[in-house]
Amino acid sequence: MNFSNGRIWPYAISIMIIMVFSFCVATIVVTASANIQMSDMYMKSYQDADMDANKIIEAEIAFDKKYDFKYIADSLSVDDISIHITINDLKSNPINNAKLLLIMDRTQESNKITFDEPSVNQGVYSFKSVKLPQEGTWNLKVKVQVNNNYKYVNLKIDTLKKEIYSVFDRLQDGRKIRELVE
Repeated sequence: MNFSNGRIWPYAISIMIIMVFSFCVATIVVTASANIQMSDMYMKSYQDADMDANKIIEAEIAFDKKYDFKYIADSLSVDDISIHITINDLKSNPINNAKLLLIMDRTQESNKITFDEPSVNQGVYSFKSVKLPQEGTWNLKVKVQVNNNYKYVNLKIDTLKKEIYSVFDRLQDGRKIRELVE
């Protein structure tokens, strides 16, 4: 085979096409074997959350204009997670008729812990403490509804550092977003 008279380009193109095709196959194989979790951040499929994004944002704004939502964690150990949520109107009057749904899970696993109905005392919703299967960072998804107003809150509970924080209040490196804005 003599490549000096211009016969190399068909071979080069063929090799490039084979390489591109093999990279495509490798990409499909790697992504098919990856452990990909569907997001259920708003306690619904991500497709439904995407379609309802404007409604969710508008509902959160309307909720925040009427009510004050705070979370308190008494204990953050793996053997005892104790969560209390306070809901007041903006005049600091306690709200005792809210409906709350709490689900706790880990991103990489399918363990889901659903909290039972809370006891309510002067706007403080106290949930029975639960024992976690293992230490680490847990996602706490909360849906709070008062009459027709509702809000989704996503929290992280870290049993190693013993802290609870809002997902939207932190950056990847742990800095608080509000510190950067101020």
